[in-house]
Amino acid sequence: MRPVMLFVDLLEDFFITPPLSERRQRIVDAANELADMARQASLPVIWIRQEFEPDLSDAFLSMRQTGRRVTIKGTQGCRILAELNRHETDFEIVKKRYSAFFATELDSLLKKLACTHIVICGVNTQACVRMTAIDAYQRDISVIFATDAISSYDDEFHRETMRYLEQSIGRALTNREVESLLQSHVGFG
Repeated sequence: MRPVMLFVDLLEDFFITPPLSERRQRIVDAANELADMARQASLPVIWIRQEFEPDLSDAFLSMRQTGRRVTIKGTQGCRILAELNRHETDFEIVKKRYSAFFATELDSLLKKLACTHIVICGVNTQACVRMTAIDAYQRDISVIFATDAISSYDDEFHRETMRYLEQSIGRALTNREVESLLQSHVGFG
């Protein structure tokens, strides 16, 4: 049994406007707590961040078609939230699509780490969190959703996506419940 803590797209551009800007401190506090739990249990911490070239040549099709610019390389917007406690022993993976597995080294890193479970949090629930979780599940990795640190710019999308994910892909737990699992390893076996 080897869980890994996975933080998805906790990036400046996503926390500029409500409702995520209003939830920033709560999500940061919950994410920092999860990262600390993982480190205390000697578990790997992986930060996933989206980043695109300024000319959008590697961006989503819809971004290229509309010229929408978000998480652009070299801008503040593609940076992980400054308040998050990152350590030099943590891993960081840059992605170009919703799933953190798509055309990245995440799959090989998780195999190298002998990962059997991921505890996932981040934004946005219906897009990057969902796609990453589903891709983990498709690889026979058990998925735990750390609900205190998962959110979206759209509350309805968040609710419906979590309802689906809890029913079909993994378990939704609060930070306290994640902490209990890490301490006892019950539920990770």
